[in-house]
This record gives sequence, C-alpha cells and structure tokens, in this order.
Amino acid sequence: MAIFLDESSTVVVQGMTGSEGTKHTTRMLASGTRVVGGVNPRKAGTSQDFTYTDAGGQEQTTAVPVFGSVAEAMAETGADVTVLFVPPPFAKAAVVEAVDAGIGLAVVITEGIPVKDTAEFYAYAAEKGTTRLVGPNCPGLISPGKANAGIIPADITGPGRIGLVSKSGTLTYQMMYELRDLGFSTAVGIGGDPVVGTTHIDALAAFQADPDTDAVVMIGEIGGDAEERAAAYIAEHVTKPVVGYVAGFTAPEGKTMGHAGAIVSGSAGTAEAKKEALEKAGVRVGKTPTETARLLREAIAG
Repeated sequence: MAIFLDESSTVVVQGMTGSEGTKHTTRMLASGTRVVGGVNPRKAGTSQDFTYTDAGGQEQTTAVPVFGSVAEAMAETGADVTVLFVPPPFAKAAVVEAVDAGIGLAVVITEGIPVKDTAEFYAYAAEKGTTRLVGPNCPGLISPGKANAGIIPADITGPGRIGLVSKSGTLTYQMMYELRDLGFSTAVGIGGDPVVGTTHIDALAAFQADPDTDAVVMIGEIGGDAEERAAAYIAEHVTKPVVGYVAGFTAPEGKTMGHAGAIVSGSAGTAEAKKEALEKAGVRVGKTPTETARLLREAIAG
C-alpha cells in the first residue's frame, strides 16, 4: 500500500503546457505515473507529445490530451489527482477550479502564493470536504514504483516500508537517498509556507493506518508550532517508530529562512523547542540528516 497516491492514481496537470509543467510531466511519465491529461483553456482540444525513457530503458512517446477545465478532464479520463504548475497570481483560481470539480487530491507545487490566497483556498477546500490539498510551495509526493505527483526525482530510491513527511523539498530528497537501501512506501513533501493543506499530523495518521509502513521519518523546520502539535499527536496516537529532524538550529532569531513559515519569534518556533517536544513524545531526533537516517535504522532493528 501507500498513502494518498498509488498505482491506480490517474493524474492531470494544470499548467502542463508551460515550461515547468512540461519538464515535470515528462519526469512523471518516465517514472510510470498515469498522466492522462493537461488543463489549459487556451489549448483545449489539442494534445502534447512527451518523449522519455521508461523504467525498462525504452524510449517512449506519449500524446497527452489538453482539456479546458479540470471538470472536463475528470469526465473524460476519470482522473483523481491534479498537480498544479500555475503561476502565483492564478494559483488560487486554479485550486478553486480543482476543488469545484471534486477531484480527490490537488498537489500545489507553486512557490510564492500569497498567504491570504492560500488561506482562502484551504478554507474553501475544507468547506467542500472532497479534495485533499498538498502544498503549496512543495515538491509533491511519491510512492516509489507506483506513482509520482510533483517534482521529486523518482530515481533516488525504490519502494520499501518507510514513510516520510517533510516540510523541505531538498531534505526530502536527501533523506530518500540516505535510506535508499530500505526504500519508501510514500514520501510526502508538505511545503514550508505558513498555511499548508496537508500537515505532519495528517501524514502521520495515514502512515499509522497503512499496514505496509513500518516506521516514519518526520522532517520539520523552525517557525510555527506544527512540530510541537505533531509531537502531541504522536504521543497519543502513533505506535510505530518515528524519528525526526528539525532544520534550523543555527538560524538567527527574527529572520525568515528560505520558507515563508521558517521564522523564529522570541522563544517560539525554535529548533531546540521542537526537538524537546518531539523527544518528550518518544521521537529520537537527529542533529543531521545522516544521523537521523542512522536513528531510523536503529529504530527498525529494534
């Protein structure tokens, strides 16, 4: 099994015909993802060819149709996942369109969406209750060997029984590489903005319920209290081993670091405070990604 995304997932790409959409649609197809359509009202009724090398080393060319809306794409293809490569000024409207269509999963890759817009489309999705949002400002998610929705490189690792949830894209990739011999059920990059759709807790709950995930790596960073809330959830509800890493131990106070949500105010949101909260919940926290990977190996070895 996997969480949120598996081999039966069928994907459409909003913004597929743009440069980023084209590049990453090619990569998704190469990793075996069932990409069944793109969405661009100006190019509806056309198709776009993608040439790539599949997992067996064979060159393939796939013609992917372009639809005028998410609803049309779903009606024609049965798609249940959309990946959004839509510029920030248009991202809110694109997410609302996906939610109105009732698609099950919307993966918002776009960086730089105003927090007000994200808060509004998050609230709208929550009210409708049919669409899970991942992101924004995230690398997406991958269930290795099954499907890849976003920009995570598919050749870092293979399928296995470790779950990963992370605020950071690059740290997602590094942890997948560090544990490549073990492999992953699913790796979820939730994004580092102040407001995100899927949280650490959402992913932890799903991994806890997944019979094919044996242990979880959780990567957080400075700012906010998401990791502290996750620690409280782990203490109450998670019985599987969890190890953690918190980025930003050396970050200066009061300065935004890379992600919009990664800002420390006074004593709140520091890496040390998050580490203490996680350790109180029984989570072993590494000081580096490599140490965190070692702690995970020790945890599953018993």
